[in-house]
Amino acid sequence: MIPFLGTALGAACVFFMKKSLGDLVQRALAGFAAGVMVAASIWSLLIPAIEQSEDMGELSFLPAFIGFWVGVLFLLLLDHLIPHLHVGSNQAEGPKSGLGRSTMMVLAVTLHNIPEGMAVGVMYAGFLAGNAQITAASALVLSLGIAIQNFPEGAIISMPLRAEGESKGRAFWLGVLSGAVEPIGAVLTLLAAQLVIPALPYLLSFAAGAMLYVVVEELIPEMSQGKHSNLGTIFFAAGFSVMMTLDVALG
Repeated sequence: MIPFLGTALGAACVFFMKKSLGDLVQRALAGFAAGVMVAASIWSLLIPAIEQSEDMGELSFLPAFIGFWVGVLFLLLLDHLIPHLHVGSNQAEGPKSGLGRSTMMVLAVTLHNIPEGMAVGVMYAGFLAGNAQITAASALVLSLGIAIQNFPEGAIISMPLRAEGESKGRAFWLGVLSGAVEPIGAVLTLLAAQLVIPALPYLLSFAAGAMLYVVVEELIPEMSQGKHSNLGTIFFAAGFSVMMTLDVALG
């Protein structure tokens, strides 16, 4: 629920901000979110996945490698199967549909949130399974890190929806709805991992692959477009530093 709360609080910005987010602000927020997700993928997911496979010797990288690629391909499949529209774009992606712009914008952010919910679920599964590499603190840090980057994501979806003509209340609830997939994905992944504990390294790296797909395919292009693209890069570094610090110092 912590990452979901971050999305909801971000979506609530629609009640306090009169104007839509400027291009520079959106670029900075996208960069920050991307930095958090990259750091979380490395320190919270891929490194623990490799450490848990140390008994495989020189092949300890293999579960992480396989899970990572399955995660990338899973998001690639969803990208092609679900119609969605990225904020600031006029060209819908995925199959043709009769869905409205607002609905497809919500679906685009929902795609972001699926791997984030799975990442939290698999981390808590590892903790509950008594895994030495995953502590309650590291699982909580990942939840907090994702909540931090979900706050700007919530604003990035609710403010443009308001600019599209939606009422403040509807823009808020659509923003909240985009994050509802996170607790659902977390619980489903938690249950699945509890049933198949040996698959934990694969599930950790699966979530990492899915998150990095979102970063490279959507967030990095968004933070790099137009003038002053270095702003997105600076905020990427800031987000990366925040998540790395949280994970290493508290996890």
